[in-house]
Amino acid sequence: MESSRFVFVGGKGGVGKTTVASAYGVRRARAGDRVLLVSTDPAHSTSDVFGQELGDDPQPVRGHDGLEAVEIDPESEVETHLQGLKRELGTQMSPVLVNEIDVQLEMAHRTPGAYEAALFDRFVDVMRESGGYDRVVFDTAPTGGTLRLLSLPDLLEGWIERLKEKRTESIDLYEKAAIGNRTPRRLLEGDPILARLEERRERFAFAGDALREDAAFALVVTPDELSIRETERAIDDLADSDLSVGALVVNRLLPWPEPDEEGRGATYLRERGRSQRARVREARERLDPPVVAEIEARTREVTGDLLGEVAGEVALSVDGGEK
Repeated sequence: MESSRFVFVGGKGGVGKTTVASAYGVRRARAGDRVLLVSTDPAHSTSDVFGQELGDDPQPVRGHDGLEAVEIDPESEVETHLQGLKRELGTQMSPVLVNEIDVQLEMAHRTPGAYEAALFDRFVDVMRESGGYDRVVFDTAPTGGTLRLLSLPDLLEGWIERLKEKRTESIDLYEKAAIGNRTPRRLLEGDPILARLEERRERFAFAGDALREDAAFALVVTPDELSIRETERAIDDLADSDLSVGALVVNRLLPWPEPDEEGRGATYLRERGRSQRARVREARERLDPPVVAEIEARTREVTGDLLGEVAGEVALSVDGGEK
């Protein structure tokens, strides 16, 4: 885990994943790593954090040597995924079948599963092409979508193996039914559909290996009971896929008022602060991953110099030591 190149920062929606992922990327770049920060947030929050327009291709982040960032547009990825499938099938199916399949594909790509599948493909591309980076930090989608995404390798690898078996049986039966030279023979060797299935199988196998052997997972949690419960479920779900969470980051802790401060505001901060600290203790006791950072809430958006401050607080155990 200490040598993990891929770091996934997850958690339920609204806990501050983009802030933590961005701050962690800044921290590692300051330590001398060449870092790629990858966001799939359709709201383009990463662009807002750094105050510059980011796009589909990695580009240097101004003011942070060694840090590059990319914002993947989920809707665009789904469309690209769909058009790619249409092109492939168009070269392998008859025109009559292609029209019917196009209709079915259009319907299938309106489902949530297609959204995760398209993003997963792009994540695999990023991991495969990341040889020039020391660390790749993924600012992932909210917990539910992330877990569906990360569970795809095992699910699809087994599914593809079964499809290959069926395809092999189909080709064998077709050849046995062929009479003389009047019907062309379909050979297993060079069969385009089998080749495509094998390519997909290898892709998912690579992803599964990378996630288990060269990836680390950090979850962001806010100091409240609902967030802790959600995080506990996420840890269990990841464990079911043989993926372990290595670090927890508690975000948005309210500051303590000064000892001499009185009034409603100070009373609220003390009472709320006690409740939040109790939740932090609960997280440390109930959850196996260590709480490695506690980040205080800021009075304004975490951008610019404030991002630098938060970067100093995000010392994840996935760092493998500071440089």
